[in-house]
Amino acid sequence: MGDVIKPHVDSEFYEDDDIQISEEIKQKCQDLIITDSKMRELMKKFLCEVQRGLSRKTHAESEVKCFVTYVQDLPDGSERGKFLALDLGGTNFRVLMVDLKGEEDFEMESQIYSIPQSLMLGSGTQLFDHIAECLAKFIKTHNLSDECLPLGFTFSFPCQQLGLTKGLLVRWTKGFNCEGVVNEDVVQLLQDAIERRGDVKIYLCAILNDTTGTLMSCAWKNHNCKIGLIVGTGSNACYVEKVSNAEMFDGPKNNKPYVLINTEWGAFGDHGALDFIKTQYDKDIDQHSINPGKQIHEKMISGMYMGELARLAIERFTKEKLLLGGKGSEKLFKRGEFLTKYVSDIETDKPGQFCYCMEVLHEMGLKHATLEDCANVRFICECVSRRAAHLVSAGLATLINKMDEKSVTVGIDGSVYRFHPKFHDYMVQKMRQFVKPNIKFEIMLSEDGSGRGAALVAAVAYRNEQREE
Repeated sequence: MGDVIKPHVDSEFYEDDDIQISEEIKQKCQDLIITDSKMRELMKKFLCEVQRGLSRKTHAESEVKCFVTYVQDLPDGSERGKFLALDLGGTNFRVLMVDLKGEEDFEMESQIYSIPQSLMLGSGTQLFDHIAECLAKFIKTHNLSDECLPLGFTFSFPCQQLGLTKGLLVRWTKGFNCEGVVNEDVVQLLQDAIERRGDVKIYLCAILNDTTGTLMSCAWKNHNCKIGLIVGTGSNACYVEKVSNAEMFDGPKNNKPYVLINTEWGAFGDHGALDFIKTQYDKDIDQHSINPGKQIHEKMISGMYMGELARLAIERFTKEKLLLGGKGSEKLFKRGEFLTKYVSDIETDKPGQFCYCMEVLHEMGLKHATLEDCANVRFICECVSRRAAHLVSAGLATLINKMDEKSVTVGIDGSVYRFHPKFHDYMVQKMRQFVKPNIKFEIMLSEDGSGRGAALVAAVAYRNEQREE
């Protein structure tokens, strides 16, 4: 997703306050609307899967794995010094140096490095050698060779952690398929690559995913942050859980009462829990995806799929002659051509105005679109994005109610949340309805969770080790 497109059409012309949405389209979009009764059913099913994921007896079969992160302490403002972060989660990765100087006071330098597709599909050894080489370049460029800095490693792929510095890759996603990595400890693979070089001195003290980084980044400024959420290309959440409930926790018996849990909620529905709200569009997207039957919840929410969900509905209604006079275009009928950013752009228009919507439809080769078509297309987009927000709301409300604290701050990052003009409002409105009335919650936008958050995880881990010594 990205910034809103700038229309060049005449906005005065594309206005009308009296346009009615087609009753037939309204009726046929009902399956995209999550009613209050379905919301309650969603929350009940999600809570059940969370509890199954936490339980040693049912963990293996659960849809929501609730992996233990072994992060047990949040920032308290005492963290000081230089820390490195390595952020791997896509075709580019970043190396960062964060200098913490006091609460809310820091300096940060970073460098982005690309990963050629040949390495994304090659061996794990080649991938981690490349990462170690880039890390060495960064350290040399920033004159850090004489220091042995703590490093936090953001690894944004499904990972089962066995400790703060040990994580086994469950499966590759996002186009990666490196051999020799699945079921292996990715921290050890990185350390082995660093040792093969012999010219890098670091102390790798934590592995985490981007949701944990988001939570930590927000908790540095707001110590009440207890949930981290990503709503972008993918979707996932982590939260603070009592150790007594986390039966998969195999850490040291240090009497710390809490631990961060990485839910991996994108897989909710993989065994059928979401079939009662699945639409023909969801089934189509799943069947044509690179991972059929997997990440069902994520496919209903995230930016990777939202535009295609809207396109499938627009295509259907066009072919049924309910939209666009029954006349589509090559782009409309082609998979992946209706971008998720178009959904955001269309919903940016004010009520009664269709400037952005008309611009999008023109880009899609639909210059014959009328104002009535615009109203109906916007309604379809609203149904898709509102449903995504309500699915997120169901998960968040469930976690907040389960934690049962007096107040909770939710740290959020991701392109859908950042750029969709109404996603926050859709989400919060529904959360207020389903979070227990005695619990206060607030939403906080994360600042670079996968980067600064990783450095903060390293800082907290290093701080605790120094105190113990």
